[in-house]
Amino acid sequence: MKLSRTSLLVALGVVAVLVGVALLSGRKPAATSPTTPATNATQHIEIARSDITEMAPQRLQQGLPVSGTLRAVQTAVVKARVAGELMDLQVREGDSVQAAQVLARIDPTEFQRRLRQAEEQAEAARTQIDIAQRQFDNNRALVDQGFISKTALDTSLATLQSAQATFRAAQAGADVARKSLEDSVLKAPFSGVVSARLAQPGERMAIDARVLELVNLATLELEATLSAADSLGVRVGQTARLHIEGRPEAVFARVQRINPSAQVGSRSVLAYLQLRGEPGLRQGLFAQGVIGTDVREVLAVPLSSVRTDRSQPYVQVVEQAQVVHRNVQLGLRGSRTDQPLAETWVEVIGLQTGAQVLAGSVGGLRPGLAVQITQGR
Repeated sequence: MKLSRTSLLVALGVVAVLVGVALLSGRKPAATSPTTPATNATQHIEIARSDITEMAPQRLQQGLPVSGTLRAVQTAVVKARVAGELMDLQVREGDSVQAAQVLARIDPTEFQRRLRQAEEQAEAARTQIDIAQRQFDNNRALVDQGFISKTALDTSLATLQSAQATFRAAQAGADVARKSLEDSVLKAPFSGVVSARLAQPGERMAIDARVLELVNLATLELEATLSAADSLGVRVGQTARLHIEGRPEAVFARVQRINPSAQVGSRSVLAYLQLRGEPGLRQGLFAQGVIGTDVREVLAVPLSSVRTDRSQPYVQVVEQAQVVHRNVQLGLRGSRTDQPLAETWVEVIGLQTGAQVLAGSVGGLRPGLAVQITQGR
């Protein structure tokens, strides 16, 4: 009896579970509320305003790229013109000097004594002239009176002329000694700055020994090497915009002169661009830029914005908040006259003024992608 009652209870439990499952499975699913948001939102990308170039006429400067090292137009090496011990050298690298300023001296003792010796010899020669002159005057009077022959007069004249020549030679010797004494004083040939000190006080200097180097930074120049073909378009007076290492602003230079002869071997032509010295410019700095040969106003974009991963060049533009690919034709290239030289711009044909072109740094985007423009950099 107990087993059959237990079996009955188990059977009733199973039936109850089955009925519950049937009731649950028979319910209708709840209707989706019309206000429930969609699970998959539309994809979009945020683009900074600085990554968009708005099409507008640009003044592009065409020209020839140049590079080289700046050097001062006025440079000089102060050398010892006479041999001797160096004295009174006070200036050092970076010191400013004025034209004719005394920079150093060579010990003048020897040259002072040589000058005194030469002057004494000249004075002795002058005395001989006086003696010879009196002798000649006396002989001429005696010849006129018939007391001596004309031969004696000729002899006294030759003696006088010899004394005069000896005096002139002594004077020249004194001038040479005086010049040597003056050369013992080393003076600045122009106003500038000491760029190198090559000797020290107390050293024994030989003739033409290098003592100091001076530069005048008021005017600098760049020696540009041009090919024979490129040199045909360069003229004296053309301007160039140069970018100098370590200096964010571009500087302007002018073609001052062009070498009339091509270099042997390379057949290149040297052009010299002159620029005014400014604070921060130094001799030896590297500069690069473009000699402007023509300026035109065209619709242009940065060259980096043009994509060439298809058969025809195209740019990515934003139209109605979406990415659109527009095929373009490329024209002349150059640099903007109001921007640094590092970026190259290119004329594009196929876009209208006001079109918003994406920068090349954005990368490739698929057409139709939604775009949200932000003010970030």
